[in-house]
Amino acid sequence: MIVELSHRITEGMTTYPGVPGPTLGTHLSREDSREVYAPGTEFEIGVITLAANTGTYLDTPHHRYAGGQDLAQVPLSSLADLPGLVVPASGDGREVVLDTALDTGPDTALDVRGRAVLIHTGFDRHFGTGAYFRDHPYLAPESAAWLAEQGAALVGIDSLNIDDTPPHGERPAHTILLKAGIPIVEHLTGLSALPAEGFRFHAAPPMIAGMGTFPVRAYAVVP
Repeated sequence: MIVELSHRITEGMTTYPGVPGPTLGTHLSREDSREVYAPGTEFEIGVITLAANTGTYLDTPHHRYAGGQDLAQVPLSSLADLPGLVVPASGDGREVVLDTALDTGPDTALDVRGRAVLIHTGFDRHFGTGAYFRDHPYLAPESAAWLAEQGAALVGIDSLNIDDTPPHGERPAHTILLKAGIPIVEHLTGLSALPAEGFRFHAAPPMIAGMGTFPVRAYAVVP
């Protein structure tokens, strides 16, 4: 079974406050293509203008660090066919503190090494509404540090941002994870359809040199 984990991109949509929505256009219309191809043969070539942080998207180290790996440099092995793990957010607050980031001991620690760790907050239910931009859940800095120390392959979240987003904020989760070379996927959706583990996660963007972020078609393959 294949489970969709991405939001649909539509013209004018707002993913993040202040980031312009995509605009769709046409480079070659079907009508004009009739002058180019044989009778009965027609095509359309579209044009899209969008900010790289649109829809469900991937952050590479280059997003945070000028010398970090960009979309063309992060290996596919860090983005596709990763063993997945869904970690539900616990507690009533906005800050998501992973239980395994606390002093629970080695016998009870969650095994995240080499896995795509997907943080399920359920906040994706607000996507496309004004509520999505207010009081969103985010990953606690100490939990981000724990995931980096434990060797997570990728970290995703179904929320507006993996960090809290106050004006002029420091963005510690981005700083910690991307410095460790761990890609981030934000604005996931549909995590409730996944088992806790036993699935494979995919979120590969185009190989664009010099860019740090881009939308992905994130999905999971569940046996």
